[in-house]
Formats: sequence, C-alpha cells, structure tokens
Amino acid sequence: MSPPAQGRVLLAYSGGLDTSCILAWLIEEGYEVYAFMADVGQEEDFEAARKKALSVGAKKFFVEDLKREFVTQLIYPAVQANCIYENVYLLGTSLARPVIARGMISVADKEGCDYVSHGCTGKGNDQVRFELAFYGLKPDIKVIAPWRLPEFYNRFPGRQALLAYAAEKGIPAGILEDPNTTPPDDMWKLTTSLQDAPAEPEQLSIEFKAGLPVKVVVANQTPLTDPVDIFLALNAVARKHGVGRIDIVENRFIGVKSRGCYESPAATILRVAHMDIEGLTLDRNVRALRDQFVTIELARILYNGHFFTPEREFVTSAIPASQRTVNGTVRLKLYKGNVVVIGRYSDEGLYDEHQSSMDELGGFEPTDTTGFIQIESIRIKKWGQANARKGQAGVEPQDVYGSRI
Repeated sequence: MSPPAQGRVLLAYSGGLDTSCILAWLIEEGYEVYAFMADVGQEEDFEAARKKALSVGAKKFFVEDLKREFVTQLIYPAVQANCIYENVYLLGTSLARPVIARGMISVADKEGCDYVSHGCTGKGNDQVRFELAFYGLKPDIKVIAPWRLPEFYNRFPGRQALLAYAAEKGIPAGILEDPNTTPPDDMWKLTTSLQDAPAEPEQLSIEFKAGLPVKVVVANQTPLTDPVDIFLALNAVARKHGVGRIDIVENRFIGVKSRGCYESPAATILRVAHMDIEGLTLDRNVRALRDQFVTIELARILYNGHFFTPEREFVTSAIPASQRTVNGTVRLKLYKGNVVVIGRYSDEGLYDEHQSSMDELGGFEPTDTTGFIQIESIRIKKWGQANARKGQAGVEPQDVYGSRI
C-alpha cells in the first residue's frame, strides 16, 4: 500500500544526482512533488531535465524564465557597487538565489503547495540563502531540507549510498573537497580553457549611464542595448576567451572554510569596465565612502543570504546617488583569460588632461601646491618632533610596523 499523502512539495530541482534522489525520496515518504527550475542564463538542457524529473515521479515540472529579473535586479546593482566577496568571488551563485527563491514562492502560491524543498547540504551557504529568502517572502512557508533530516542523511551517508539508491530507482546518474586537487577540464561548464582560448584578442566597448551598462558593441557587431542581450553577449565572448574562472578557498557564512570553483564570465568583464569608468567619472570622496560602506556591506549581505531584509534595502538605496556621474564608455580587449582596458572616454568633465599634464600649465599654479604641502605637513612634523624627543630621552625608535629597531 502506498504511504499516505503528506502534502504537496515544490522542489528546487537541478537535474543532478542529489535533487533527483531527493525527488524520489520525497515521493517515497508520501509527498506529491512538483519540480522547479529557473532559467537565469545558464546553459541548461531544460527539456532533458523535465523528462528526467517526470520519469522519476514529479507530478508537474516548471521552468521559469528569470533572466531579466536576475540581470536588472541583482547583477546590475552588484556591478554598480563593485561587489566582491573576500576580494575574489563575484557572488554569482549568491546573486541567483533570491531570484530563484522568489520564483519558487510565486509558483508554490499559484499551485497550492504546502512546502518548498531544496537539495542544499547541511554544511553549505545555499541552505541559508534559500531558506532566509523563503521566509522573507512568505513567513509561514514550510521548508523541507532533506540533508538536515536524520532519516535522510543517516540513510544516505555518502555518495555511494546515493548512487545505489539512484540505481534502485532507475535514476540516470566530488572531487573538490581536497583544496590541492586540480579541477578537471570537464568540471568547468561555461568557460574555455586558456590553452584552447583564441590566440588573437577580441575587442569590445561598453557604454555606461548612471553606472549601468546601456550599450555593448562586440568586435564591431550590431550594438546591443537590452539588458538580457547585453548579459548573454558578454557571457558568450568572455566564455570563448576563458574569462571569469576562479578556484578559491572561501569562508562560508556558517563558519567553515570550503573549496569553491566558480565561473562568472560576463560579471568579470562588467566589473573591470565599471571600475575603470568610475576612475574617470566618480568623485574621490564619494567613491571612498561607497567602497567603505556599500561595496563591503552589500557583498556581505548577498553572500550571507540577507537579500530580503531591511538592511539590504537601506544599503542599495545609496547606490543610485553614488552613480549619477558614472557615464561614459570603456574599450576593452579579451585575451587568454584577461580583461584589458585599452581606453575610456566621458563627457562628465571630472578629468581634465590639461590640468593633470606634466607638459603644460593649467588649472592652478604649481606654486599653489607649496601651501598645500605646508598645511598637510603640520601634524606630520609634530609627530616627527615628538618621536625625536623620545629618541633623545632614550626611547628606541620603531620601524613602520611599530617594532623597535
């Protein structure tokens, strides 16, 4: 006799081993399962995933096209803020989770689902990101997290147990735990290896208005202005040239270090170009305040899964004011994993080549700098005098790190 119905579950489905086994296990436990996938621009065989989910036993399968929301509401603000986690990770996975969660809650509401579920492990960041997003969107939603349920993880203590279960259920079925293991070439799904990347560089230009990319021209092709078209085109050209791979050990929100291999092709180009045009157009003090406050805090908020929170709304509200003058065009070339700026221009007027040139007078008299240096040196002279007195009194001088010489 089949087990009693426990309710309807919407499962975040990837088509891989874990979520396929979870789908089968939820059905075994008596749930009616609907499978959900989000199209956020990744190259995915959604039809193959649909067939697989339905063959495993899902009652319905949903693919939601969330590319525009992902690009305009998550990626673009992160680009404007130059967001980066631990100086290396461009937050691609972190940025996608709020969009996927919102799509899931929308479908769950329409389909009368009692639960949402995911295949995230009990040691990772994504379980936190998904569930905090679920609760921020629908506080009374019930979440099934199999990898935190003893009846699941005791039954499937390792990869071999999952593979055996998959074989039992007829489900067609990591090496990265060791930080010294080199990722195999076929693990990288988006980007070309540097060895196989083209031997000739490729040029493109990106025009920004208020810090947002509004026009992209790749190799003198037709200009692109739609946000999704821009993102997909940058992804394609970056992938071809091996741009956007990182292999890191990161500090997870839950407190452990983990190995992570990520690919962010388009985001890598956008960040390089945006930071460069800011150098030409953004006021020094505005940039410093943004870097100290918005950049660091928003990256932390996104990484930790706090998107649907008052602090995220507060921090992102400061972005438009910081980007009003970030208007102009950056020219770049891509070559063997590198994004190289080869020129930039803007009508904003903060940069004056005559004023900064060493070949001509302009803007101010060189003698004006004498007074500037004199004022700036007042406290430094006082500090030097105080140190000199200490030295005369028998106190040993110190090096720049505070150690005695």
